[in-house]
Amino acid sequence: MNRIAFEEPRSAPAATTNIIIRDALESDLPVIVDIYNATVPTRMVTAELEPTTVEARLPWFREHSLDQHPFWVAENDFCVIGWLDFKKFLPRCAYRGTAEISVYVDEKFRRQGVGRRLLEKAIVRAPSLGITAIVGLIFAHNEPSLKLFGRLGFHRWGFLPRIAQLDGNKCDLVIMGRHLPAR
Repeated sequence: MNRIAFEEPRSAPAATTNIIIRDALESDLPVIVDIYNATVPTRMVTAELEPTTVEARLPWFREHSLDQHPFWVAENDFCVIGWLDFKKFLPRCAYRGTAEISVYVDEKFRRQGVGRRLLEKAIVRAPSLGITAIVGLIFAHNEPSLKLFGRLGFHRWGFLPRIAQLDGNKCDLVIMGRHLPAR
């Protein structure tokens, strides 16, 4: 399960003022996996305990085109520096309008507004996709992500105490959510 990985932005330096957000391509997958794998040892954002591979992530990536949930990358100077994906929240039909999102930003570009830009685009585009609620699953100790979500209108919808085991430590999970207007 993916988690949110970025920190609260400071004022964006010139290096990230020309961010382009576009649909992810399969050719972006090696960089997407590298960004994801860099978060695994930090134990801040993902419940994965070991790095993954491009081959292992191919089915996950290809599912997005099948289930019509977007997968975007943020690009600066033709380099992928972050990504956001939407996933089905739960498989039952009544949850069709709810999506889980995950955001990851290259560690060299955190605190520069990349995660914020990706989230803002998700908030704006979601209603046109039939999504009326977005949730993010964030470890309680990931304060920068919790603050950013809060600044973008997300509220704490749930709390799962001591649900994740990371290196012998039991960690809490916060569910942050936001309702969106219907199309």
